Amino acid sequence: MSTAAAAPRTGAVLADLLPASRTRDIALVLGGAALTGLAAQIAVPVPGSPVPVTGQTFAALLVGTALGARRGFLSLAVYTLVGMAGMPWFSAGSSGPGGASFGYVLGMLLAATVVGALARRGGDRSVARTAATMVAGSAVIYAVGVPYLALSGGMSLSAAVSAGLVPFLLGDALKAALAMGALPAAWKLLGNKG
Repeated sequence: MSTAAAAPRTGAVLADLLPASRTRDIALVLGGAALTGLAAQIAVPVPGSPVPVTGQTFAALLVGTALGARRGFLSLAVYTLVGMAGMPWFSAGSSGPGGASFGYVLGMLLAATVVGALARRGGDRSVARTAATMVAGSAVIYAVGVPYLALSGGMSLSAAVSAGLVPFLLGDALKAALAMGALPAAWKLLGNKG
């Protein structure tokens, strides 16, 4: 009998380590939406930018990697739709469609899907892969959020990049560093069940 630990199955994300059921999936989707809404309340204004630094992007990327593309998308879709309907859980308690930072919310919806797909391919199993996954997810958020900021704020694209991308790069690097430690560690702790 071998004493080596079983490797997690390919194509699994952290959520797949829980016993499978429809109830599990619903709870994970709703929990991911709530986590994103709570993290959005951590908001720090950025001088010269209509977009604050928030914990919501970090939560959206973690939700996507932990739940996978389908559940990650659904979770961020619930977050987006409920926020558009009036729940004050966008950044700093805002709600509704529009506003300077709404493009980032739409970008997070797509980013959760992208990082979830990457996680299914092992994108969260090592420090280097997690870094690449977080960079890809952040790039998707900015690819939607910055042009939306330019259009909604009547800015040039270069002004939107200066106000809606550059001030956030250091914070994104710190968030990626947290994920680079947390996700591979979670796999090491829980992965033997996969």
